[in-house]
Amino acid sequence: MNDSTPAPAEIAAELRKRVIGQRDAIDEMSIALSKKLAGLAVGNILMIGSSGTGKTTLMRAVENYLAERPRLALRSTVIRIHANVLGEEAERGRPGEAVLGRLLSRAREQLGDDAPLDELLDQARSGIVFVDEVDKIRSQVGGRPNTAGIRAQEALLTVIENEAVPLQLPAWAGGKTLTVDSSGLLFVCGGAFEGLYDAVFDRVTVGRDRGALKPVTVVEDGQVQEKLIFTLGEWLRNEDLFDYGMSPQFLSRFDAVVLLSDLTVDELVRIFLETPDSGYRQAKSYFDSRGLHLALSPDAVRRIAVEAAREQRLGARALKSVFRRVIRRFEFDPGDAVNGPDGSVLLDVPEVEAALRG
Repeated sequence: MNDSTPAPAEIAAELRKRVIGQRDAIDEMSIALSKKLAGLAVGNILMIGSSGTGKTTLMRAVENYLAERPRLALRSTVIRIHANVLGEEAERGRPGEAVLGRLLSRAREQLGDDAPLDELLDQARSGIVFVDEVDKIRSQVGGRPNTAGIRAQEALLTVIENEAVPLQLPAWAGGKTLTVDSSGLLFVCGGAFEGLYDAVFDRVTVGRDRGALKPVTVVEDGQVQEKLIFTLGEWLRNEDLFDYGMSPQFLSRFDAVVLLSDLTVDELVRIFLETPDSGYRQAKSYFDSRGLHLALSPDAVRRIAVEAAREQRLGARALKSVFRRVIRRFEFDPGDAVNGPDGSVLLDVPEVEAALRG
């Protein structure tokens, strides 16, 4: 590997500054990115995780990591695209242009308007493509064929595996049609796969593998109980993804399938306090703009995180909705909310509990 290429551990350390939790996903992404930056072959990645567990955050972290290091950014163009866009382009008979066209435009932004077309194409051909909400292009919904999803999967396959993808150049590049080799692209696809958790749980409890999941003995509140402990990562099989509506041909193009775990209360606390776009940071800025200081006690923060953790499969997104319930009335009349010295608004567990009950 080129000495100037960062090692996976170095990349992971940087990504963890922006992504809380999800060690397996960060490690897998770091390995792939290190190989990609070194010009080596690398397999595509499929990320499966509930809403709010950090899939898009991880994609953005990679974009930011490269953007802050121009020397590395020039080795690989990065774009993000919604899976449904591929389906729309497939219906127009141009499945590859949605991806390659955006890569070419992004390469132009990186290299400049005067860069030769050959250089732009080389830059685009080595790109990284993040596909959001790939679960939305399942081939069946409610037991019925989903034509748009089938077309979108086929469209994505065309770009992933094809070494000769037709691309009509934009007007600024001459407008003619070229054949582009897309085999050097890295695809990272992510989706929540709503319903997959329940489908796998049913399979191992009441379905065809009934009895495979054995109860274990646990002690809760001083009482001995038998409990089923289920984790999707332990029981997920390729057949489950086939049943969900992802074709075998599609799944075979991913070397790594990474499951993002639900966030723990401690991780939610860190997200609440540390991430720049958290509801807490936004509220602090709001009060600061009015000459007031907002502060929450550690116990109050933890109570908010515990409440958010009860919102199953919403992950970090639940933090904002829970905190809105708490902070709304204080933001409505900031002056009346002052309850501490020097114009401060101090919230402890009683204030949080009262807001959540209301």
